Amino acid sequence: MELSQIRYFLAACQTLNFTRAAEACDVAVPTLSRAISKLEEELGGQLFRRERHLTHLTDLGRLMQTHLAAAHAATDAARTEAEKYAAAETRLRIGVISTISASHLVNFLRALAERAPGLDLDIWESHCADIAAALENAEIDIALMTQPSYAPSLRAEKLYEEPYLVAFAPGHRFEAMNAVPLAELDGEDYVKRLHCEFPSNFRRLGIDLPYRGVRVRYSTEREDWVQSMVASGLGCTLMPQFLPIMRGIQTRQIVDPVVTRTVSVVTRSGRRHSAAVEHALATARALRWQEILPAAQMD
Repeated sequence: MELSQIRYFLAACQTLNFTRAAEACDVAVPTLSRAISKLEEELGGQLFRRERHLTHLTDLGRLMQTHLAAAHAATDAARTEAEKYAAAETRLRIGVISTISASHLVNFLRALAERAPGLDLDIWESHCADIAAALENAEIDIALMTQPSYAPSLRAEKLYEEPYLVAFAPGHRFEAMNAVPLAELDGEDYVKRLHCEFPSNFRRLGIDLPYRGVRVRYSTEREDWVQSMVASGLGCTLMPQFLPIMRGIQTRQIVDPVVTRTVSVVTRSGRRHSAAVEHALATARALRWQEILPAAQMD
């Protein structure tokens, strides 16, 4: 029994007209008739009764219609699943935190393209909480993000450490310091990034930032707005070291304590890794992240 025979038979069941069924299947009427005749031979009985211009299903035909319709649906479902599997092997959905440096991301993407040149990527940029949720719900396959200590269902492999800096306008009192003790932020006007992952990294040290004595004057999701406000003297902000910095902004490392973030490649525990995910993991593990130079300054 061939799939084409089943398709022709079901079309004839629907139309009860061999000519219209042949048109629907884009075959000649004799081709459809021969296929159905062969199916009748295999099943041991007549499936249709043709009386002049009328065509009817026999009792056997009605019985076979139920079974063969289910077989056809199962075949379509199998084909759909196979297409999804094939797409998973050649397409990668990757989540990336918004504060990762462009130079680090581009170096990773370039190395991945060399390892798997036929791979197509969907890159989704967001903050850590959304990326973690998307991983758990299988909306993305893999992520470059900070250590998801709050999501035990995710598996993280450390890629590199990145210290935090305080950014400020020229002429600020921090300019006279080689490094800025954390306590010096008390009383400073602060420009806050909404949905950033910074506070969780400070809370690991028992520090609640950006609310530790600073005055949050402005809050926005846009990095260019954050840095423009800082450059104009509206306040200071905290930022990871490798993030591109707008021209004119000054930075100093935070000390007492030194605070860093861990950037990791993250997958969902217990989920089968497609070939695309395996390529991404191998690329991330092999890349010399700490040797990547920061991106050029933003204009």
